[in-house]
Amino acid sequence: MYFSDSSTNGISLAKDPVVVKFKGKYLMYYSRKASADSNNGMLGWNIGIAQSTDLFNWNKIGEIKPAAGYEQKGLCAPGAILKDGKIHLFYQTYGNGPKDAICHAISTDGINFTRDPSNPIFNPTGKWTNGRAIDAEVYFFQNKYFLYFATRDSSGKIQKQGVAVANAQTDFNKSTWKQAVDSAILKPSLPWEGDCIEGATIIKRNNKLYMFYAGNYNNAPQQIGLAVSTDGKVWKRLYCTGPQNICRSTATSTPPEKGPYIIK
Repeated sequence: MYFSDSSTNGISLAKDPVVVKFKGKYLMYYSRKASADSNNGMLGWNIGIAQSTDLFNWNKIGEIKPAAGYEQKGLCAPGAILKDGKIHLFYQTYGNGPKDAICHAISTDGINFTRDPSNPIFNPTGKWTNGRAIDAEVYFFQNKYFLYFATRDSSGKIQKQGVAVANAQTDFNKSTWKQAVDSAILKPSLPWEGDCIEGATIIKRNNKLYMFYAGNYNNAPQQIGLAVSTDGKVWKRLYCTGPQNICRSTATSTPPEKGPYIIK
């Protein structure tokens, strides 16, 4: 399949997709460039919505545009989960530097969303962070909801991963999220990771969580790494080898002979 979005101003761009199956159809939420800007691409973002019945053919059916004051400069990088028959969308404000934060909205039809009145629902605190939170990924594990996010150090240079938690009965409002660790759960340490770890995606296998993450900033080049956790808070990279310390999955201490590797 191939999908892009140039419907507003001729700029063909769609990224950061998340797909959920809802009421017999697949809905894809993605970041899109709604307008050009001269601020290094930081402004003019919103969220597009596309629909499919087969995962190959997609039709755009809507947009989520800035509406609240905290998202006037832009919103993007959606994450979505299903809970109690509703779609819960977790997205970030964009263009506010260290003030960007995670927001939450709810929909019963997948197209029209009601924003959480407590938005923004989360931004980190402590000396380890500048307070920014982007790239939300919410996952239910061990009877808790984990909110994974990317933040930066106090200088705004190093991007790294943090995590917050909420109980199983949460409605995801701001008061229910608690920062789980007062430090980064994963930060750049390998040469290919440069100054950045971001864009986490989580899956579960054999009662462990696996995090696929982006290392290095865009076009540095950015590459994909893999880490594993048994509790959602303490993470270890999987096998790292080769001249660039590329991380690969292996069940033994023997370096893998070839890749890439897929967890089934």
